[in-house]
Amino acid sequence: MKTIDELLAEGVKGKRVFVRADLNVPLAQGSITDDGRIRAVQPTIAKLAAAGARVIVASHLGRPKGAPDPAFSLAPAAKRLGELLGADVAFATDTVGASAKETVAALADGQVAVIENLRFNPGETAKDDAERGAFADQLAELADVYVGDGFGAVHRKHASVFDLPARLPHAAGYLIATEVGVLKKLTDEVKRPYVVVLGGAKVSDKLAVIDELLGKADRILIGGGMAYTFLKALGHEVGISLLQEDQIPKVTEYMQRAKDTGVELVLPVDVLVSKDFPDLKGKTPAVFDTVDADGIPADKEGLDIGPKTRELYASKIADAGTVFWNGPVGVFEHPDYAGGTTAIAQALVDNGNAFTVVGGGDSAAAVRILGFDENAFGHISTGGGASLEYLEGKTLPGLAALEG
Repeated sequence: MKTIDELLAEGVKGKRVFVRADLNVPLAQGSITDDGRIRAVQPTIAKLAAAGARVIVASHLGRPKGAPDPAFSLAPAAKRLGELLGADVAFATDTVGASAKETVAALADGQVAVIENLRFNPGETAKDDAERGAFADQLAELADVYVGDGFGAVHRKHASVFDLPARLPHAAGYLIATEVGVLKKLTDEVKRPYVVVLGGAKVSDKLAVIDELLGKADRILIGGGMAYTFLKALGHEVGISLLQEDQIPKVTEYMQRAKDTGVELVLPVDVLVSKDFPDLKGKTPAVFDTVDADGIPADKEGLDIGPKTRELYASKIADAGTVFWNGPVGVFEHPDYAGGTTAIAQALVDNGNAFTVVGGGDSAAAVRILGFDENAFGHISTGGGASLEYLEGKTLPGLAALEG
């Protein structure tokens, strides 16, 4: 895989460099609530601009249905990127149309432009190779060189991620190089004990990575909505908690495999429960009880791990040599249910000897929203899904394209 430093050594002054970034930031009423992904790609963009490249930044945001939708515009991300770079960033109101062509043509050496959300064009996500390739052809006309630095999208076989690198000289940006280096430490160079913390809503999203980690991790700690499928598999009442009943046979199989292979699979021993899902906008105080994990009332929902579980999980993290954490363990967006996720983050910080990785998505947003110093962790990933698929042993289309 060609590095950006090798590309810079060849010279990029005056060249149109297409940077496939991941600017898929969370928005609330048009305002960015977490700019971590923009900051993560800034070093690559800044270095290219400083070397005299004419930088074209492209990304997706959300899941628009192949047509322009103002709710998913990249305009706020372009504005924030300009603030971080300390320079004007031009913005094209389409992807490959008149605005994109005019905006790119107007760039001088060292200037940066962002084109509109790639998913506004159906060719970006098309399953048909010809349709996807036709869009990649149009994108290629805008540029001379391709730099892949959108790690959060490298597990997608999309036009700008997979097809475009085949049409232009290409290299990997700093963020992708960093992310791949970190993932190798989680697969090939693991310092033990290796502890994995998995949360989030759906157990089905994590089954493949659990399957792979059962042969590699020393301990797997389960939290979040996915924990209730495990508790149900043990025969416990889970009330109206999130539950994927169809996954119980697989979860049961994995719990037995963990026993057979000596992997410590740790489940919550107590949980915070309520009859009502919390108000995440007004954040009015919640009404909840703390109950043992085998005593959830039939009319209540588990919304966070309880204090005994927080203490237990912190003890399981305390002596770790490597910790990978993917997924919050409660509804952290509400202060009354943020205690579990805060406790996990604090346990990672308190273990000063471990290599700690916060695995993207909601977990990365949570540590920032909850006020933790990003530098207190070994690495905060920008790609939850991409990280998981790498750990599952899958070939990631975006990385394969950069290696070609």
